[in-house]
Amino acid sequence: MALTKEKKVEILDQLGELLKNSKLTVLAQYSGTSVKAMQELRSSAKDSNTKIMVLKNRLFKVALQSNDVLKDIETGDIKGQLLYAFNSEDEVAPAQVLATFAKTQSQIKFVGAINASGDFISADDVNQLALLPSKDQLRAQLVGTLAAPLTGFVNVTVGNLRGFINVLNARGEAVN
Repeated sequence: MALTKEKKVEILDQLGELLKNSKLTVLAQYSGTSVKAMQELRSSAKDSNTKIMVLKNRLFKVALQSNDVLKDIETGDIKGQLLYAFNSEDEVAPAQVLATFAKTQSQIKFVGAINASGDFISADDVNQLALLPSKDQLRAQLVGTLAAPLTGFVNVTVGNLRGFINVLNARGEAVN
């Protein structure tokens, strides 16, 4: 069923807002993916605040042209059945969500991505982005790195006290 003009305008408004706020928009082929699998993808994407949309490429191109930052993007790779993943909070989450899903659904293939500054990123670079740790993982690594010297210092200072207590316990057992 064809979209009405009002529905297209509504979709373009929504798409324009998503493109404006998204830190990374990933484009991927999904041909051959079942409806049930797409529903699973959408529900798993919600955990990382990633929005997955399937829409006409022509509407996406029109939305790009109406965005001041993104209007110069080359749209030659935007063809075929594509899905679009948007995330306004994390730069790598859309790529990670799709890469994780592609492990079980081999028909998902990256076409590229568009970052917030208006650069088109190749499919190989999107694959590399998907391998990066998430923000939460990076924060945990940073905290661990900062805490390591303090933990080592505490263990060294407690070591002398622990040795002294072991000597007293051994003396107490020897006397009894």
